[in-house]
This record gives sequence, C-alpha cells and structure tokens, in this order.
Amino acid sequence: MTENSIVDSCEQVYRLYGTMLYRICCSYLGSVHDAEDALQDVFCKYMVKLPSFKSEEHRKAWLIKATVNHCKDVLRSKKRRQFFGYDEEIKEDAATKSDEDFGVLEMIFSLPEKYKEVFVLHYLENISVMEISSICAISQSAVKMRLMRGRELLKDMLRKEGLETD
Repeated sequence: MTENSIVDSCEQVYRLYGTMLYRICCSYLGSVHDAEDALQDVFCKYMVKLPSFKSEEHRKAWLIKATVNHCKDVLRSKKRRQFFGYDEEIKEDAATKSDEDFGVLEMIFSLPEKYKEVFVLHYLENISVMEISSICAISQSAVKMRLMRGRELLKDMLRKEGLETD
C-alpha cells in the first residue's frame, strides 16, 4: 500500500467513524479538549498499526474498543475520580437541547461508570448489546443487566427531580 492510499484510507475511516468516536471521548472525558486529543491518539494508533479486519463491523468494533480503552487510560493517568465534569464548551454544544434534555444527559453521565459506559454506547451511540459485550469484554446478559440497573437508577434520579413521567 502506498503512503497516499494509506492516508486516503485513514481519511475515509475518520469520515465514517470520527463523529461517533468523538462523542464517546466527550462522554468519557467530559472535556472537548481532552476528547480531541484522545481521538487524535486513537487515529494515530490506527494509522501506525493499520490492522486488517474481517469486516467493516469488525473495524468499527476495534475503533470503539480502542477509543474506550484509551479514554480509560487517560482517566487513570489523571487519577480523576469524577468522569463528567462538564466544561463550558460541552454545555454550549448541548445548547440545542432543551434544559430538560440536558438535565437528563447530566444524570446519565453521573451514573456509576459501569452503567454509564453501556448506557452511552447503547442509547447514545446505538450500539447493539452484542457489540457492547465484545467491546467491554462482558457477557451479553451482563450488558442487559447493567442497562436495566442503569435505567432504574436514572428513573430514581428523575423521580427525585420531579421529571419522571410514568
């Protein structure tokens, strides 16, 4: 493969998955700047390794897993305990959402990590339970259980805020 074809291939992959991976980075890191850096690091790793894949779904799963793992590494290296300290730029990005929608997003991001992780991937990124199972290296039933428990926690939070509609 020539250098130009490698660059073209990487640009195409970025166009396909860049936005989704960026949102995942934002949801984990809580900072637009950290998310941009993380996304760049993931794509640099992709370009250096140039892994071969069985299918486009395999490539997508690899990119998501690499992104999630990189974000976890960033969080570990900073020894941050709280995962979603929104900065002003993220709030501005969310300005198109109603205040109620933004409040619900903040509640989702305040869930414990294991619930937040599957919630973000499933409900915000529309990734299947089977793919999440592979990405997070847990069983499909564990993914479903975390989604169920996350919904219960979210429902309790909504009830406390007076936003729940049965």
